[in-house]
Amino acid sequence: MRIGIDARMYGSGFTGIGRYTYELIHNLAQLDRSNDYVIFLRKEAFDGFVPPSPRFQKVLADFPHYSLAEQTRFLSVLNREHLDLMHFCHFNAPVLYRHPFVVTLHDLTLSFFPGKKMTHWIQRVAYHIVLRLVTRHAQQIIAVSGHTKKDLQTLLGIPDEKVTVIFNGVNPDFSTPSSVDPKALRTQFGLAKPYFLYTGVWRDHKNIVGLLKAFDALNRESDHHYQLVITGRPNPNYPEIPETVKALRLENEVRLTGLVGDEELKALYQQALAYVFPSFYEGFGFPPLEAMLCGIPVAASNTSSIPEICGQGNAVFFDPYDIEAMTTAMRTVATDQALRKDLVERGFKHALRFKWEAMASSVLDVYNGILKGI
Repeated sequence: MRIGIDARMYGSGFTGIGRYTYELIHNLAQLDRSNDYVIFLRKEAFDGFVPPSPRFQKVLADFPHYSLAEQTRFLSVLNREHLDLMHFCHFNAPVLYRHPFVVTLHDLTLSFFPGKKMTHWIQRVAYHIVLRLVTRHAQQIIAVSGHTKKDLQTLLGIPDEKVTVIFNGVNPDFSTPSSVDPKALRTQFGLAKPYFLYTGVWRDHKNIVGLLKAFDALNRESDHHYQLVITGRPNPNYPEIPETVKALRLENEVRLTGLVGDEELKALYQQALAYVFPSFYEGFGFPPLEAMLCGIPVAASNTSSIPEICGQGNAVFFDPYDIEAMTTAMRTVATDQALRKDLVERGFKHALRFKWEAMASSVLDVYNGILKGI
C-alpha cells in the first residue's frame, strides 16, 4: 500500500510534533517491510531530507500551516499522489480531503487556552471548524494520552472506538552523560547556587509567571539559597515573564537562557537540583520524562495528562493554581533527601518505558487495521 505522512513540521529545531514526525518516519523505515511511503515536506526540510529506504520518497509541500494554501494547494498535491492512506501528524489538514486518513491529536490546548496565539475571532472559528471536520472524517484518531482522548470525547463527541491512545517516546540519549563541561556550563549561565529548571515555550498555559512567584516565595524563606533556570525562545507576546522577574527583583536569581543546544540542555537537566513542570494543561509533556532520564527529581502539576504521563509515585505533584502548594512541592523535592533518591530511581525506570519504536509499531498497527478494511 501507498501511505502518505504530513511531515511539514519535520526539521531542525524540532517542536514536539516535529520530533514525533521524525521518530515516526525513521522507526517505520526499520519496522515496515511491506508498504511504500510518501513524505510531504516544507522546502527547508525537503532539501536536507534523505529517504531512509528505497520505499520512501519525498514530495515538496511548502505550504504554511493554518493557511489558505494548506486547504487548497496542499489538497491538490495530496490528491495527485493517489494514496491508499494519509497520516496527518497534526490536526491542520485540508478539510476537503476525502480519501482514507489518520490524524494524530497531540493536545487540545487551543480549545482551553487560546491565549495570544489566536486573537482574531476568524482564527478561532477556523480552528474549531478544521478540528471538528478533520476528526469527523478521519478513519482513526491517534491521541498521545488518555487525557487527550477524554478531551476529544468531551468536546467533540468522538466515539470511543475511533480513538486509539499511543504514547510518545522519549529520546534515550538523555540518559547518557552530556559532553558539556559542568564548570563551563555554570560559568556560561552564571550558575553559582543549586538551581531549579524549567524548559519549554513561553505560553500562558505553561504557567511560568506562577512558577516565578512560587520560586520567589521559596527563595525568600531560604535566604536566596536557590536559582531558577528558564530555557526557551523569548516570546514578545508574553512580556509578563521578564516583567515578573523584574517586579520581584529576581534578576540575580533567575536565568532566562533563550534556546540552548541539545548537549547544553542535557547538561542543564543533569546538573539541576530538580525539574519543575507548572503547566495548567498538557496533552503529553516531554520535559518531566526527559528530566527523569537525566536522573533528577520532578515536581509537576496535577492537572490534565501530567499525572498520567509522569505516573503516581514518580514525581511530587501540586495544584498549579495554588502558588503556596507549588512552593511547598519545590521545597520538598529540594530538601527531602530520602524522597529525592526514591524519585530519581523510580522516575528513571518509569521514563525508560516510553520508546519511540513502540510508538511507531502501534501506529503501524493502526495503518494495517485500516488498510485491511479498505
